[in-house]
Amino acid sequence: MSIRFKLRLPGLSSPAAARHRDTEARQALQRELEALQSSAAQQAQALAAAEQQARAAQAALSASEERYALALRGSTDGLWEWDLERERVSLSPRWQHMFGLGPDPDTMSVAEWSERLHPDDRDGALQALRAHLAGASERYEHAHRVLHADGRHRWVLSRASAIRRAAGSPYRVIGIDTDITRIKRAETIIEAIAEGTAARSGAPFFQALVMHFARALHVDVAFITECADRPPTRVRTLAHWRDGDFDANFEYELAGTPCERVIREGRTCFHPSGLGRAFEREAGQEGYLGLPIVGREGRVIGHLAFVHGRPLAGDDVLLESVYRIFTARAGVEIELDQALKRLDAAALAA
Repeated sequence: MSIRFKLRLPGLSSPAAARHRDTEARQALQRELEALQSSAAQQAQALAAAEQQARAAQAALSASEERYALALRGSTDGLWEWDLERERVSLSPRWQHMFGLGPDPDTMSVAEWSERLHPDDRDGALQALRAHLAGASERYEHAHRVLHADGRHRWVLSRASAIRRAAGSPYRVIGIDTDITRIKRAETIIEAIAEGTAARSGAPFFQALVMHFARALHVDVAFITECADRPPTRVRTLAHWRDGDFDANFEYELAGTPCERVIREGRTCFHPSGLGRAFEREAGQEGYLGLPIVGREGRVIGHLAFVHGRPLAGDDVLLESVYRIFTARAGVEIELDQALKRLDAAALAA
């Protein structure tokens, strides 16, 4: 009788075991393939969603840009765009118009743009802009003067934002300039006249008023009057400034002068040019501005007037809110002066 042993050596397997392993391998591959297919499907869906979002964003951006462009066309502000790589500043038609420039060319170098800034404002404006480009401020905002084609400077409030790359480096700056010349001019006049007339009353107040107004407005003649009769046909000056110095006071008939309308109608009268042609008594003069002074009872009791040998620009002199501050004060001073004179007369008669 013989006994047989079946010896299984390591690394060797039966055909059934091999087939089992092959099945498991195929199943694992199938699962991996399905997982890859699922992942690809998810990525495709995500890509499609991203493309849809991009198209929607682009459409919204286009609509926004169109609305922005339409708003700018109707705006009084001037748009400028600085290409940092090309060192060129593109200017909108409105910006060019604000400073008296023609439509061509519509760009200028950064150096040319910088040269148009007023010398006293240039360093501050450029320093603030550089700080914004360096990331020190969220946006650029600075008030400064810019040269107009007529040789004068206009005040602007300049606001801008830098467009940056993903890494944060700026490559473009888009800005808007708003003309604030009238506001700055009003501030300057108010400060100068308020300081010049502070703590003064009576004749010193009237003299300080006409002197500081004449200097602030750059006019040849400035005077303040009170009505000499009632109803008014004549006025007398309380202070008279002419050609850089005080001149003697005088009394005159209103008829045939631009002052007649101011006193009788109680409203501002402005002749930017042609004064001498409209009124024979004003021969040789071009510009005139007269403002009524109204008393507490609502009657016109005098007026403040400016006369100039050259035409007057409306933007420079038509600052109604500024005048009302000082004509109201002048009215109080005139009535106080008249009350004191009546008191003195009563004392002498007693």
